[in-house]
Amino acid sequence: MTSFLRSDRSRAVAIWLLITAVLVLAMVIVGGATRLTDSGLSITQWKPVTGAIPPLNDAAWAAEFERYKQIPQYRELNAHMTVEAFKSIYWWEWSHRLLGRLIGVVFAVPLVVFAIRRQIPRRLIWRCVILLALGGLQGLVGWWMVASGLSERVTVAPERLTAHLGLALALFVMLIWTALDAWNGQPRLAEQGRWPRVGLFFLAGVFIQSLLGALVAGNDAGLVYNDWPLMNGALFPADYAGNGFWGTIAHSVGAVQLHHRLGAYVLFVAAIVLAVGASRDRALAGQTRSIAFALAVAVLGQAALGVATLMMVAPLWLSILHQLGAALLLALATAFAWRARRI
Repeated sequence: MTSFLRSDRSRAVAIWLLITAVLVLAMVIVGGATRLTDSGLSITQWKPVTGAIPPLNDAAWAAEFERYKQIPQYRELNAHMTVEAFKSIYWWEWSHRLLGRLIGVVFAVPLVVFAIRRQIPRRLIWRCVILLALGGLQGLVGWWMVASGLSERVTVAPERLTAHLGLALALFVMLIWTALDAWNGQPRLAEQGRWPRVGLFFLAGVFIQSLLGALVAGNDAGLVYNDWPLMNGALFPADYAGNGFWGTIAHSVGAVQLHHRLGAYVLFVAAIVLAVGASRDRALAGQTRSIAFALAVAVLGQAALGVATLMMVAPLWLSILHQLGAALLLALATAFAWRARRI
């Protein structure tokens, strides 16, 4: 009670939020591997509680495999799959869902304990409640995504995959931002200037670029146009146009890869401008300038990873590394945007 009234910061709460953010990062990486190994449709039922228990005997495995046989992915792509091969894709999806359940427990239980002990700074209570609600929504969005591949498609709908990843990344950003607030206490906002807006715009740019990458993954667009800087020897992909506006934006392989490339170029230039501008502005704190420089380095590294992933036709290990790089870049952009708002 005393600490609740005396302090607007709690490092215990900050550490809890950062641990949750790390678990969300792990969830994103395992989810990416699940998608890249075409494992996401291996579990065809949504059982939030009892689904935590995997098949424990041959009969249970046979029943799970039989359910998988009823969906188009098995009939059209994996008709010769054995139950042993099925287990390899099942464990990816099961691990992904188990991580989701673990995150729910790791967030919800300490939230209740901290709330009862009144250790959460007053200004962050509702933000934590919103994070809990968004975490629950993420489970529903995940099943909505999986359901898109159970009846007519052999993979999940790219736009639903993008929504699922987008919500996970939004949670990741909010957890980091809230943890920084909990660690440092009530902000003393910086004087009016361009840097708070610049930080938020850059963060939004990294987030949008991540969503464009999700559309590339959802359409398996990394398996085509594997030259760079051209696309099959041309500046503009021949199959850019899809079936209407939405078909082009969300489903055209050429369009989604071109958009992701263009987004990378824009971010690369923006990161250089950001770093140079921050280094010349002595009104900025040294820590803020250091983060700006780290952002430029991270964008350069992520761009190199993207080109390598593309030209090597998206091997699993490099694709996962590229996705990890995107999440870490988002974390850095969050730290910069947060820091730019403080004196």
